[in-house]
Order: sequence, then structure tokens, then C-alpha cells
Amino acid sequence: MRSLPERPVVGVLHPGAMGAAIGSALKAAASAVIWADKGRSHATAKRAELADLIAVPDVPELTRRADVVVSICPPHAALDVAREVAAAAAGDPPLYVEANAVAPQTVQAVAELFGPENVVDGAVIGPPGWTRGTTTLWLAGRCAPGVAELFAGSPFEARVLGAELGAASALKACYALQSKAIPAAWLALFATARVYGVEEALRSELDRKGSEREMTTMARRAVDRAWRWAGEMDEAAAAFAAAGLPNGFSTAAAEVYRRIAAADADELGSVWGMEG
Repeated sequence: MRSLPERPVVGVLHPGAMGAAIGSALKAAASAVIWADKGRSHATAKRAELADLIAVPDVPELTRRADVVVSICPPHAALDVAREVAAAAAGDPPLYVEANAVAPQTVQAVAELFGPENVVDGAVIGPPGWTRGTTTLWLAGRCAPGVAELFAGSPFEARVLGAELGAASALKACYALQSKAIPAAWLALFATARVYGVEEALRSELDRKGSEREMTTMARRAVDRAWRWAGEMDEAAAAFAAAGLPNGFSTAAAEVYRRIAAADADELGSVWGMEG
């Protein structure tokens, strides 16, 4: 098992809402938590500043300085980020924590870039962890115990699934089927009911069963995250297909989210029943 320095330098790619929380959680165990500034938005820079992360110019510089790199980005970008780090590492890779919502097969592709001994498979379940008791980080791989130790005492509860890469991502894919495919199904059924002019009657029936308010809230939250969840559902579909099980649930959810992400304000209102 690869050993880490007592207080490693950790690079976070990239400090979105979850990445900033992860970076903040790692500060107590790391000598420095760094992020790559090049090409990132003002909002990203502000999150990194509030989390007290240290900016470096770009991904190659981050790769050279970091002992550990945590990739936490939109799922559709996961492989591109891994390839960029692998290219910058030039045969001397940092320990790479693939913490995105991707299929086990994607984790294996990452392992081919870095070598399986240099990769930890991670899956975050819960919101950005700023307080304890809300968020779990599941880890798998030979070096998973060492990464879990970095989160000791932090808001993220790190749990090790074992040494097999892909286990954490498989768990995330299964969890995502209920947390993200179900809201997509509600969005689709409301949109269909709207086409046939029976939405009010449908909502009345759902309200009678006590589920209309909860499902409307869930669907509204999904609309805000559609641009990201489409890729996650693609990855979940790949995981289910590789297991020899139907993957149409996730594939359909991905298509719903892609349509919503591409919709203009008029379509969001007329088709999906949501304000832009």
C-alpha cells in the first residue's frame, strides 16, 4: 500500500460547492490544500477563498506539488480531468482520489492512467459537508484507509468499503437511482399530464395521498441540478448495464435532465412547469 507524508499537500479539482467543503475538511490533516486557478470562474475562486484554499496557477502546477489529488467535478468531465493530471504527472503520479459520481468502468479507466495502486475510488453521499452527521464519503482501493484517515474528525464521515476499485462508485450508482431517477420520473409524469390536460387532477390525487408537495419540491430541486445530473445518470446507466440489469431508468432520467438543461425559460414553464 502506498504511504503518504504525515501532512500531505492535497490538491482539489475543483472547488465547486462539494469540492470547497472537501478542501476545507482536509485542512486539518494536510500541510496545504491547493486548487488550480486557470480557467475557473469567479464563483469558484470565491468558494475557494471562503474555504481558505491556496490557489496555484494551473493543473500541471497542482499535480507537481500535490501528494494527493481529489477529483470532484461534474461526472461528464471526470475522465478529462484524470487525463490532464496523468499527463502532467509524467509517470510520477500523486495518489488520485476519483470522487465523482461515475460508473465502476470509469474508475477502471482512471486506474489505467495512474496504475491501480495510485487510485482510490470515492463516492460522496449527502450534501456538501460543513457539519457532522450529514455526509458520508465511501472509499475503496488499496490506499482507501490512508485517505479515510485524512478525514478523521472532519464533517465528512469516511468509510472504507474494501480494496476493490469500483465498489464505491457502484454504491453511488445504486443510490443515485432513487435520489435522481425518481425526481426525473416525477418531472416526466407532470409534463405528460400537462400535455393531456390532466395535471390538476393528477396533483389532486397525489395530494390526497400526501405526496404532491414532497414530489413537487423534489422535482424543483432536480431542475436546478439538471446540467450535472444528466451525466451522473449516464454513468449510473453504464453501471447497471455492466451488471446485466435494465438501465432504462437511468437512461430516461439522463434524457429528462438533458432536455431541462437545454430548455429556455418558456419551455421550462410550459413543458416542465418550472420557472426559469
